[in-house]
Amino acid sequence: MFSQSESIHARSWVPLQDSPAIRFTYDAHVSAPKDIRVVMSALNDAKHPLDGDFRFDQPHPIPSYLLAIAAGDIAVKETGPRSAVYAEPSVVGKAAREFSDTEKMIETAESLYGPYRWGRYDLLVLPPSFPYGGMENPNMTFATPTIIVGDKSLVSVISHELAHSWSGNLVTAASWRDIWLNEGFTTYVQGRITEALYGKRQADEEALLSARALEKSIGRMPANSQKLAPDPRGVGADDALSDVAYDKGSWFLRTLEQKFGRERFDAYLKSYFDHFAWHSITTEQMLAYLKPNLIEKYPGRMSWDEVKQWVYGTGIPKDAPLPDSPRFDRIDKERSAFLAGSLPAAKLDAKDWNTQEWMYFLDRLPDVPTLAQVQAIDAAWHLTGTHNAEIGMRWYVHAIAAGDQAVWPAAAEHMARIGRLYLTIPVYGAFAKTPEGLAYAEQVYAKAKDGYHPLTQQAVERLFAKAKERTAAAK
Repeated sequence: MFSQSESIHARSWVPLQDSPAIRFTYDAHVSAPKDIRVVMSALNDAKHPLDGDFRFDQPHPIPSYLLAIAAGDIAVKETGPRSAVYAEPSVVGKAAREFSDTEKMIETAESLYGPYRWGRYDLLVLPPSFPYGGMENPNMTFATPTIIVGDKSLVSVISHELAHSWSGNLVTAASWRDIWLNEGFTTYVQGRITEALYGKRQADEEALLSARALEKSIGRMPANSQKLAPDPRGVGADDALSDVAYDKGSWFLRTLEQKFGRERFDAYLKSYFDHFAWHSITTEQMLAYLKPNLIEKYPGRMSWDEVKQWVYGTGIPKDAPLPDSPRFDRIDKERSAFLAGSLPAAKLDAKDWNTQEWMYFLDRLPDVPTLAQVQAIDAAWHLTGTHNAEIGMRWYVHAIAAGDQAVWPAAAEHMARIGRLYLTIPVYGAFAKTPEGLAYAEQVYAKAKDGYHPLTQQAVERLFAKAKERTAAAK
């Protein structure tokens, strides 16, 4: 059993003012059967006996969306002096190995932005039905098992959730319209942690992946949704958690870093976290602090009009900086040669590609490749059936679009096994583009539905309804 309070679902299990502007401390006493472990978004004791009596205290003021609880057959392995991994017994060993760098992540973030103020940082790996990659519940991050791939290539999700201990949990957006203050800042900090621990190449590749994806998608969004700080009218709480908040927000901060220099920007960001600690703030409060403490303090590097264009403008500013990635450049050349027919799929230099490089190769294939192209890639590199869900999602979307029905059973297994919205909904969407595919997806969903979180169920059912509306309109 686990909760998911973000964005406005805490009201479904606790009577409270369900707004990020309202912060509170709490304590709890939970009784449970003696073979069940209970955890909450508070200080947890990894050595707590399974005696059926659990008491929790969260002494720091938090917003309602960070209220969390989980209970079940949960084992624990400590990964450091102030961190542990909680998971089902069959998963906990693999998870502890995958997340063994957690203490190093904490130390890295502290070296950049000041002390970790929450005491412990523990992780709970949830069942595959968990609808998100991670949830930054204070003291106890909830995480998807889809990031456990054996090579730490997807642990940036943990870097991200840890980074929320400064941006989001310590300094919080006062409304969902301001949520980029949580997610954009956190994605930037995530990149800095990743760079320090796993190298600039991986951090740059992850930044480029998100930037290229945003470049591709932002033009299709309504104008208001393209803004970091949109007009709040007509924007729901869940709508605000878009790629714009994460990827345009972090891109803006990388721009500030480039304009002012890393040393100056690090000092500014640390002072920002200290100044607004334990408060919920608006975009306008952030800007009021930014102007004298960075923009005007070091004149001539970035105009205030440029800042406002990033925050209140649509699209992405034309001079937005991108990191260099020689490996991605080579992948671009190989992909182009493959698509032109001058390089066979088997000759792609992909043997040593990491997860991010496969993601980049697949992301920039045509939306509808030819059937021969996807069959050649699969024959050479055996992507069908991969247990790396990031690669699998991208592969199945392209293969289904190309008309390769041979991948349908493996795509169905992926959809049924994973309830994470980001990795499942695109595959349902690929099927829903044809009547035959939609019928197949509905059969898969009928079998998988009971294993999905209600948020995933709602998303799939909305997708089916829209697909049927399009079909009806086309008749």
